[in-house]
Amino acid sequence: MFRFLIFPSFPRAVLLSALALAACSPALNWREVRPEGTRLSLLLPCKPDKAQKVVPLGGRPTSLSMLGCDADGATFAVAIADVDDPSQAASVLALWQDLALANMKAVPASRQPLPLKIPGASPGTPVTRLQAQGQRADGTAVSGQAAYFVQGSQLFQVVMYAPHLMPEAAETFFSSLKLE
Repeated sequence: MFRFLIFPSFPRAVLLSALALAACSPALNWREVRPEGTRLSLLLPCKPDKAQKVVPLGGRPTSLSMLGCDADGATFAVAIADVDDPSQAASVLALWQDLALANMKAVPASRQPLPLKIPGASPGTPVTRLQAQGQRADGTAVSGQAAYFVQGSQLFQVVMYAPHLMPEAAETFFSSLKLE
């Protein structure tokens, strides 16, 4: 009888302990990141990878620096391009936004941008935050949110792509953006 009472509860105790440990392991481990050569700081939920490439942006080859990572099934990234001429920033930023939406075969979920204030962003070019539904390159559905803003001649694209909306993660991510 003693054996019967102990052993049936043992697997249940192990299972409950495993579940408790899993609950203590956050899928999103937020940390502050400051991309090199910028005054931007933001939170990313994982250790970012870095990349740099030259892309045609605004009618000329432009160096694009990127930081990004994947966590909890979502991709979080920031891309920075310097157009050298602040007077070109607004038009190039609008083009970049259109290219990103076309790349994911999407249109904004709403024509009205989501509210977002970024301290230190250039006042002459509005901060834009959009939400859109589209497709990844492999055809699977993706929900995307992106913020576009300028500081001087630097253009910023901050994106979050996930299979479904993640409102809490998006709020933490986008509300962390600061230009110092």
